[in-house]
Amino acid sequence: MTQSQLLAIHELEASQPDRAKVDAWMAGRRFPIVEGGRVTFVFRGDADGVTLRHWVYGLESNSALQRIQNTDLWYLVLEVPPGSRVEYKLEIHRNGHSQWIEDPLNPHRARDPFGANSVLQGVGYEVPEWTRPDPLARPGVLEPFAFHSKALGAVRHGHVYLPARFRRTRLYPLMIVHDGSDYLNYASMKTVLDNLIHRLEIPDVIVVFTDSPDRLREYANDERHAKFLTEELVPDLQKRLPLQDRPQSRCLMGASFGGVASLSTAWRYPGFYGRLLLQSGSFAFTDIGRRNRRGPLFDRVVEFVNAFRAEPTAISERVFLSCGVYESLIYENRSLVPLLDGTGMQVKLVEARDGHNWENWRDRLREGLSWLYPGPLMMIYE
Repeated sequence: MTQSQLLAIHELEASQPDRAKVDAWMAGRRFPIVEGGRVTFVFRGDADGVTLRHWVYGLESNSALQRIQNTDLWYLVLEVPPGSRVEYKLEIHRNGHSQWIEDPLNPHRARDPFGANSVLQGVGYEVPEWTRPDPLARPGVLEPFAFHSKALGAVRHGHVYLPARFRRTRLYPLMIVHDGSDYLNYASMKTVLDNLIHRLEIPDVIVVFTDSPDRLREYANDERHAKFLTEELVPDLQKRLPLQDRPQSRCLMGASFGGVASLSTAWRYPGFYGRLLLQSGSFAFTDIGRRNRRGPLFDRVVEFVNAFRAEPTAISERVFLSCGVYESLIYENRSLVPLLDGTGMQVKLVEARDGHNWENWRDRLREGLSWLYPGPLMMIYE
C-alpha cells in the first residue's frame, strides 16, 4: 500500500457515517488495523478525549486520537515499520478524570509485574511458535530452593530447572538467571527451554532462576550480590548437582538491571563465567561528570560502566546482547559492543523493533541461548 492510498478509516470518514455505518464497518475487523506500514488505533465510546500511551523511544509518548464527527468513534494513524511489536494503553478522559485502559478491541495482551498492556503486532511480526507449549517436548522440572547468603545476610529464593532427561550420572552446564520468576511468568522461559532442548537446539542444561527482594540495589553493581552468586551459590550448586566445572559451562543472564548484575558480577570475577546473556542492559554511563540523566538510582551503574569503559578487559568468552530499537537503552547497548569486542571476547548484538519488555526478551531467547550453548542440531550449522 502506498502512502497516497486511502486507509479503511478514511473511507469510513468520507462516507459521513452514522451509528449503523460504524457498526457495519467494525464488524469482523481486527484492531488495531494494520495496513502496510500504517496502523490505525481505534476506540469506540463516550469520552471527552482519548490518548494513545506507549513506550516507543523517539515518538511522543502520548498522542491524541481524533473523533469522527457525529459518531463515538475515535482513531489515530501512525507509521509503524514492518516487524514491529509495540505495547500500549489507551487513556480515556471523561469529566475531568482520566483512566489508562487496555484496548478493548484488541485481544493481544502482554503481562508484566505491573499488570498487562495491549500489543500491536505490526505487519510481519508473529509470536514465535517455539515460545508456545509443544506437546511433543518432554517438560523439565522446576524445583523451589531457598539459600541463606552470608554476603547478603538474608535468604534468597528461586527455582532450579532440571531438563527432562536429567540424570545424576551426567554433567550439565549451568545458567543463572536474574529476575528468575519474571522470566518464568512473563517470558515463558521454561517452555522455551523445554522446546529448544527437545529440538536439540541447545543441550540439556540446569538453570537456576534467582530473585531479589531489592533488585534495584543488589543488581546495580553490588559487590555483595556478586559474592553471593560466585562464592556461595555456585559452590553450593556444585555440591548438590552434577555440573560441569569449567567457565564455558557457566552462564549469567538477565534483563535491564539484571543485565548490569550479570556483567558487573563477571567483571568482579573475570574468567569464572564463560557465557553472558545480556538483554536490554541498563548500562548507563557518562562522558563527563558522574551522574547520568537517568537519576541517582543509576549512580552505581554509572560508576561500574565508566570504570569498564576506561579499562575494558576480557571477562568472559562469549557475550550475547539484545536490545529493542524502541528503547532509550539502545544507545548504551550499541556503545558497549565495540568495547566488549575489542577485548577479544566473542560478541553478538541482536536488535529488534520492540521495547523494554518481557516479550521482547522472550523473543530473543532462542537466538541467544543457541548461540551461547549450541545444541547438537545447531552445531551442525555453525
